Amino acid sequence: MPKLTGKYLKLKLQQNFRFLPALRLVWQSSPCWTIARVILLIIQGILPLVSIYLSKLIIDIVSTSFNAANKITAFQQILWLIVIMGGVTLLNTLCNAIAELVTTAHSMRVTDYMQGIIQAKSIEADLEYYENPRYYDTLKRAQQEAPYRPPQILNRLAQVGTSAISLIGMLGLLISLYWGILPILFAAAIPAMLVRLKYSRIMYNWQREKTPLERQGMYLAWMLTSDQFAKEIRLFGLGNYFSQWYLRTRQQIYKESLKIFTGRSIANFAAEVTAGVLIFGIYAFMIYQTIHGILRLGDLVLYHQALQRGQNDIKGLLGTISALYEDNLFLANLYEFLDIKPRLVDPIHPVPIPRPMHSGVAFRNVNFNYSNTTRQALKDINLTIEPGEVVAIVGENGSGKTTLIKLLCRLYDPSSGSITIDGIDIRDFKIADLRREISVVFQDYAKYFFSAQDNIWLGNIDVPPQRANIIEAARYSGADDVITKLPQGYDTMLGKLFDKGEELSIGQWQKIALARAFLRHSQLIILDEPTSALDPKAEYEVFEKFRQLIKNQAAILISHRLSTVKMADRIYVVSNGCIVESGTHEDLMQLGGSYAFLFETQAQQYKL
Repeated sequence: MPKLTGKYLKLKLQQNFRFLPALRLVWQSSPCWTIARVILLIIQGILPLVSIYLSKLIIDIVSTSFNAANKITAFQQILWLIVIMGGVTLLNTLCNAIAELVTTAHSMRVTDYMQGIIQAKSIEADLEYYENPRYYDTLKRAQQEAPYRPPQILNRLAQVGTSAISLIGMLGLLISLYWGILPILFAAAIPAMLVRLKYSRIMYNWQREKTPLERQGMYLAWMLTSDQFAKEIRLFGLGNYFSQWYLRTRQQIYKESLKIFTGRSIANFAAEVTAGVLIFGIYAFMIYQTIHGILRLGDLVLYHQALQRGQNDIKGLLGTISALYEDNLFLANLYEFLDIKPRLVDPIHPVPIPRPMHSGVAFRNVNFNYSNTTRQALKDINLTIEPGEVVAIVGENGSGKTTLIKLLCRLYDPSSGSITIDGIDIRDFKIADLRREISVVFQDYAKYFFSAQDNIWLGNIDVPPQRANIIEAARYSGADDVITKLPQGYDTMLGKLFDKGEELSIGQWQKIALARAFLRHSQLIILDEPTSALDPKAEYEVFEKFRQLIKNQAAILISHRLSTVKMADRIYVVSNGCIVESGTHEDLMQLGGSYAFLFETQAQQYKL
C-alpha cells in the first residue's frame, strides 16, 4: 500500500506557524492581487486610529469652548476637523468597497490555482493510489482546505500587522493613564485564545477521523442523483433505503459536531464573561479619574475608545495567532496530499523508443502482485508480440489479462522480471514516450461528454483535429455510420449531461472508443474486450478492418468471445495469473486443453 504520509508532513505537524509554502502558493497564483490585498489591509488598520484621534480633538475643543471668548474660531476649528473626519470616513468606505472587489477576485484566482495544483498532483499519482481508500480520504481533505486556507493565512498575517500597528498606539495612550491596564487587557484576552487553541486541535482530530464517513455520505448522495444508478434505484426500489442511509450518516456527523460546538460555545461564554468583568473594571477606573478632575471629558472619550480598540486589538491579535495555529493544523491536510510521490518515474537518462520496432515486445519472467493484496496477480509470464502480429490473450475474469496490459503501459511496474521493446527495458524509456506508442481501448473505456469529433480526436491530441483523419478512424471502427445519423453529425454533443446532447447505446459508445484508438497511429494497439457490446456482424466488420489497419503494428487482443480470437496469429491462455497454453487456434484445438473446451462450449451455445 502506498505510504501517504512522509517526513514533510511530520515536520509540518511539529513546526508551528511556518506558512512560507502556503504564502508562496498565494503569491504564485496572483502577485498583483496579493499586493493590493496587503496594502488595503494595512490602510484599513490605520484609518480607525486617525478617526479616534480626530474625535478626541473635537471633544477637547468643544469642552474648552464653553468658556472661550471666541466661539466662532472654535467652531471653525471643529468644522475643519469634521471635514477631515468625513474625508477619512469616505476613504475608509472606498477602501472597504475596493477590498471587497480585491478579496473576491483574489480568492477566485487562488481557488482556481489551488484546484489546478491538486489536479496536477492527481494526474501525477500512480494508478496504485486509486486502489487505496486512504488516498481518497487524503484527497478529500486537501480539496476542502486548498481553496481558502492559503489566502486566509495571508489575511491573518496581514491582520497581525495591522492589529500590532493599532495596538501600539492604543497601548501608548492607556499606559500614559496607568501602566497596570496593559496586563489586565492581556489577561482578558488570553482565556478566549486558550479556548480556540484547545478546540482547534479537537476539531482537527475529529475531522480527520470522520473523513471516511463524510465520503460515504457524499457517495450515497451521488448515487441518489447520478444517472449511472438511476435505473436500478428505481427498479429495485432503493431510493428510500439509500436516502435513509444518507440521513443516518449525516445525523451521526451532526450529533458529534454539535457536541464539539456546544462545548466550545460554553467555554467561549466563560472566557467572554471573564474578559467583560476585567474591562468594566478598567472603565470604572477611568470614570473615577474623570469625576475627580484628573481626566477631562475628551480624555475620557479618548481613553474609553482606546480601551475598546485596545481590547479588540489584543483580542484580535491573540485570536489571529490562535487561528494561525488552527490553519497550521489543517494545512497538514493539504501538505499530506502534495507530499504524495509517484513510484513510476522517468529514468535519469532515457533511451529513445525504437521506431519502427524490429523484434517487438517481450515479457520475460514477469511477476506482479497488487500492494493491497497478498494474492499474486501474475506469475512467471513469458510472451512475445512481434510487429505486424496479432496476439490474443484469453482467460476467465480475474485471471490477469488486463493486469498484463497495465504493466505494458507502465501503469504499474513488475514486481520482478522485465518487459522489453526490441530488447530494451521499458523502464529505460520516458513514460510519456512509451505511452505515445500504445493505443488502448480498455473494457471500461471512457465516455467523454463532448462532441463526437472531440471524442475521437482525444485519442491523439498531438495532431490538429482535422475532420478527414477523424472520419477515417471512425469508418474503421464503424462509428461513422452512427455519427452521420446524429442531428449535427460530428459536431453533435454526446451524452445527456449538457444541452442538446445525444445519448448513445453501449455498442455505439464502444465504436467511438475504438475510433480513438485507430486515430493514434501507434506501434502497438491493444483492444481489451473491444467488441463486447457489438453484435457478431459488427464485430466481424471491425476485425476485418482491424487486420487491414495494423500492417506493421503489433496488436494485442483480449476477448471472451473465442470466435473473435480465431484470427489471431498466436493465442495465450491465462489462468490464475499464469500462461497455461499458447499457440495458434488450430494448435490449441488439437491440444484439446482448456482453450478447446471453452471454444467448443461457446460454439455449442451458438448452435442452440
